[in-house]
Amino acid sequence: MKKNSRFVKSIINTFIIAFGITSVTLGQSIDQGFFNRVDALLSANVSNGLVDYNSLKSDAAFTTLIDEIANADISQLDGRSLQAFYINAYNLHVINQIIKHSPLTSVMDVPGFFDKNLVTVAQSQMTLNQLEKERLISQFNDPRFHFVLVCGANGCPPITSTAYTPDQLQSQLEQQTKAAINDPTFIKVSDNQVELSQIFNWYASDFGGKSNVVSYINQYRQDPIEVSTEMSHYEYDWSLNTK
Repeated sequence: MKKNSRFVKSIINTFIIAFGITSVTLGQSIDQGFFNRVDALLSANVSNGLVDYNSLKSDAAFTTLIDEIANADISQLDGRSLQAFYINAYNLHVINQIIKHSPLTSVMDVPGFFDKNLVTVAQSQMTLNQLEKERLISQFNDPRFHFVLVCGANGCPPITSTAYTPDQLQSQLEQQTKAAINDPTFIKVSDNQVELSQIFNWYASDFGGKSNVVSYINQYRQDPIEVSTEMSHYEYDWSLNTK
């Protein structure tokens, strides 16, 4: 009886310990520590808009961050913190999906990369498109998100080597939007012709409609584009943004 009693007690204690660990893991609150960890990871693995996917494959800190994003409790986050969390979650999940399906030369090699494959964010499953459109664009109505959400391709505005943080979010959004719109490889101007990124075509409604795209762009251009200039959209470069 004593042996059986000790065995049952051991099982119960194991269950309690396991349950306690689960309780801590699930519903983890997002604080400054999360943004610091994202910042350290990107600083070590991103440079000049290129990602060291090979190093991240075996990086335990990266796996931990993906788990942290999955189990996060966002119920107490204010608007800026929630936006910063979602932006980092999107960019890290893109990286994680690329690693899961590697070797790749393009995210387009993976069927449903953006609109079918599910990722877990704050205890909810969603596609990357849902994360972008429903959790960010629809909720916060800010087209600047298009210049900080990175799709894993060279045609995207470049990924930064720093995390997006609540206290710096507005200046970061402004900085990245201005950098993209003044980048001559992103908006190509020659003589009386302008070639725009497909982002301004796919998401024209987010910029106020096709007739307002140039007006939006000119808010950030050092050399404004003439409204009468002939416009076109160049082919998107889906090659992988890898080192």
